Amino acid sequence: MTVVYEVALRTGGEQGNEIRRWFEARTAKLWRELPQLKSFDVYVPCEEGASDPHVADGAGPCLLCMLSFADEASLRTAIGEPAFRSGLEGRPANVPVSAEAMVRKFYSTGGETREQALAAPFSYVVRYHRPAEDERRFVEHYLADHPALLARLPGIRSVLCYLPIPWQDPNGIASPDYMLGNEVVFDSLEHFNAAMASPVRHELRAHFRKFPAFSGRNTHYPMVRTRLA
Repeated sequence: MTVVYEVALRTGGEQGNEIRRWFEARTAKLWRELPQLKSFDVYVPCEEGASDPHVADGAGPCLLCMLSFADEASLRTAIGEPAFRSGLEGRPANVPVSAEAMVRKFYSTGGETREQALAAPFSYVVRYHRPAEDERRFVEHYLADHPALLARLPGIRSVLCYLPIPWQDPNGIASPDYMLGNEVVFDSLEHFNAAMASPVRHELRAHFRKFPAFSGRNTHYPMVRTRLA
């Protein structure tokens, strides 16, 4: 099992560039040294060219950090460190930050599979926000069928699902109130666009329309991932 801690910073325009410069100069160095860290990935928006015929949710967070650990105890230890809190200091004013702790699982056409090394750099980051009429039923329905359908997209390299852990953030960072997350990974923007133009993408949309009722937001963000540690 892998537990991840997603930290998202949201702003737009030139301030997004300012946030990324601040992150590279300060936060990246501090967080790379957190104890018991398994991996550290940073995602930035794909600036242009991504095309999904069914949704267009914009650029998303200007910066998405994904810190991974072997278990929840290791995560709590790391984000209890002064270095973690220091990594959020000095950022430009009025930039909202959210954080969520989640279990990350990998899937193939046959269902849940063992953890893989993430190598391909292009990710479609999808999140389902609360509420749903019956959250447990929604999540179970999604996991039963949707990841296997995602795994049929041409050129797909990885399918990941994220399940939030019930907890109170020890640093008081606001939760984005996710119900479920997923991520599909490709070698390039071109491979992503080809997959979105395929018949499987239309099958996925048809399957989406059969999900149990939910009224929260459902966001899709094309992003480029870099592994820092």
